[in-house]
Amino acid sequence: MKIHEYQAKEILRKYGVATPNSIACFTVDEAVAAAEKLGGSLWAVKAQIYAGGRGKGGGVKVAKTIEEVRQHAAAILNMTLVTHQTGPHGQTVHRLLIEQGIDISKEFYVGLVVDRSNQRVCLMASSEGGMDIEQVAASTPEKIHKVLIDPMTGLADPEVDDISRKIGITDSCIIEARELLKALYRAFDETDASLAEINPLTMTGDGHIIALDAKMSFDDNALFRHPEIVALRDLEEEDPEEIEAAKHDLSYISLDGNIGCLVNGAGLAMATMDIIKLFGGNPANFLDVGGGATAEKVTEAFKLMLHNPNLEAILINIFGGIMKCDVIAEGVVMAAKQVKLNVPLIVRLEGTNVKLGKKILAESGLPIISADNMADAAKKAVAAASGSKVDEE
Repeated sequence: MKIHEYQAKEILRKYGVATPNSIACFTVDEAVAAAEKLGGSLWAVKAQIYAGGRGKGGGVKVAKTIEEVRQHAAAILNMTLVTHQTGPHGQTVHRLLIEQGIDISKEFYVGLVVDRSNQRVCLMASSEGGMDIEQVAASTPEKIHKVLIDPMTGLADPEVDDISRKIGITDSCIIEARELLKALYRAFDETDASLAEINPLTMTGDGHIIALDAKMSFDDNALFRHPEIVALRDLEEEDPEEIEAAKHDLSYISLDGNIGCLVNGAGLAMATMDIIKLFGGNPANFLDVGGGATAEKVTEAFKLMLHNPNLEAILINIFGGIMKCDVIAEGVVMAAKQVKLNVPLIVRLEGTNVKLGKKILAESGLPIISADNMADAAKKAVAAASGSKVDEE
């Protein structure tokens, strides 16, 4: 689960991370009132969406007068902001953050993620603040420094001080940087975050360390422990199909392809998307119905895929273990009766009750294209999506 920048900063401030004074707004008049309340002679008007690269997309502007605050707020609010993380369709801006300007001397990058290969939280830091960390990693990886944090001892002072010096934080700011980074780690750990990123972390002209930006994401499996974080969720920023899927306990992610995938098990779902790509196709979604899906759940999954206007074919790939093939077959038939099926349907079943499942499909009267294995299913799905005739034998 993601949250907005202003919400992440509210969390980080509770743990002692210094941030600029700022106020979240929903209208132009609120933005003007916020700037007047903050005072000063310099403000940042920042779009609040679940994506990075807002500045490059025109979603972050600096204002030197109250009138400029009004102009920038009017231009950014309700705009469709396109960044490298939103995709070509962009995201509509519904919220703004008005932030008091600060005197920036130097910018850094710091972030915390889970390093699964080492089974530890990793602190990453770089002198290249304000840039896409992926670009830094690709072009100058030597500028990214890492600390693997021992969960028993936490982030130790010598580790923090060492990485701070490596990225160019001056000795006069080392203690302040130490406290901020340790506070960032506490926030990450205690909120069950999966990402906590400050880009840029700034050193001000008067020698203070301040988080100028903040991004946090959280482990969905731990949200039951954090109702206060769940309350921060902004449904306007999320894919409506993914919201609907969550209501039915389906793992669904929209993609930009044209071959719908309905699979049981995350690993098999990933493998199915890989093999579709291998044979020249593009999956339209990731959809895992899980191991204990009912016919009703499968019906809802089917409906989700059919909502996609770019859909040209559907590939159902089921390996029946806990999930029985006959249950999937009943769900497919039920869905086809409720929703007008106007795209080719390719089905590969294997495992528990496979014969019964195939019998249900064969007797359904649906124009189903059967497949013997994953490769066969992928080839037929790619061919069907391209409009080619599919050999069902």
